[in-house]
Amino acid sequence: MIRYIKYNGNAISGGFIVALFTALGVILLGNISDYEARGLLEVSLEGLIRLCNTIIFSSGTILTLLLTLLSVSFGTNKSLKERHYLQVLKIAKFDVILFVSALIFYQLFNFPILESDNVPIHWFSSIYWATLIVTSLLSGLMITVILMLYNAVKGLITIIGLNKDHHLLYSEKLEEEIEEEVEEQLKDKSKE
Repeated sequence: MIRYIKYNGNAISGGFIVALFTALGVILLGNISDYEARGLLEVSLEGLIRLCNTIIFSSGTILTLLLTLLSVSFGTNKSLKERHYLQVLKIAKFDVILFVSALIFYQLFNFPILESDNVPIHWFSSIYWATLIVTSLLSGLMITVILMLYNAVKGLITIIGLNKDHHLLYSEKLEEEIEEEVEEQLKDKSKE
């Protein structure tokens, strides 16, 4: 897990920064009344729906790109480590979580809550803050997925296009060195 976070640190931190940036905007709004929240929801709801719609289409496109990435990975004459395929699998998992979340919130944002007379006015402030938090998390997750995809493509370009060594490239010599190092570490631990 630590290796995964270390390798995808820029993607995770990029998504975290976007979420924090959006949260900072929320904090700068300060405390708002329930009537103000209702008015702000009326103004922002269409944009929130568009954001979810865009994320749905983008994440579907990213899944398609992952299939292309896999076909390029498999079609190369170089042997890629299992870690590369696990990286693609993790990108796909994040992307599916993003897709499903955006679809659920798209449906929730389409409820005619503003036209309903049964919703107490004091709920609107909570609903408004919840929508801001949800959209900041969705935006952060979208940035994370895109940066993870960028890392995977960058690795393939380095291996296939630039014909350079990369940590995702399988090498028998390197594997033998790693196995010897692991065996030495096990022997040292058994002596203790």
